[in-house]
Amino acid sequence: MAPNTTADPRPLTGEPLSIDLLNTRWIDAAGRHDLLDSVDGLAVWLGSAPVRQALGGMVASVDEDTRARLLQARTALDGLVRTVPAFTDDALQAANAVLAHGRIRRSLRPSGPATDVQVDLPSWGPAWVALEDFLRLLADRPERIRHCANAECVLHFYDVSKNGTRRWCSMAGCGNRAKAMRHYERTSRG
Repeated sequence: MAPNTTADPRPLTGEPLSIDLLNTRWIDAAGRHDLLDSVDGLAVWLGSAPVRQALGGMVASVDEDTRARLLQARTALDGLVRTVPAFTDDALQAANAVLAHGRIRRSLRPSGPATDVQVDLPSWGPAWVALEDFLRLLADRPERIRHCANAECVLHFYDVSKNGTRRWCSMAGCGNRAKAMRHYERTSRG
């Protein structure tokens, strides 16, 4: 897949692949957006450097099948993040339905241990890798998978701050709005 030259319009990128997939939906002053509402948006997402790196050279077609499978994975992830760590049966079934289409194959090569992702069809690759990434985050620090503290924001993040107290998807966006609102409330009372 050739790198896409269209700029990624999302306000928050660079999160782990599973969270990045969730963040293909966002809200801004212009309204609600969904990067995966078209194959063109899929090309932007698959062409972004962090996604290409996370997929590790996996070839992903920019087509309706890949888009449909990513939407299925995003729906599963949405159910999981809403219920971490006590997952509902529906969330588990949705995640396992995606995970059933791939596996990790370990082998030993002359250069050392190797890990390969094998999926039923290439169009399952990005969706499967995104769910696998979420399993990695759950195994590492599930309490750091968070929704932005701004109730009007739909973005998620994985808190990698040293003390684990990040609250906002972005301090420049939602964090500054919250600070400005607190300042306005303090000054308007006096």
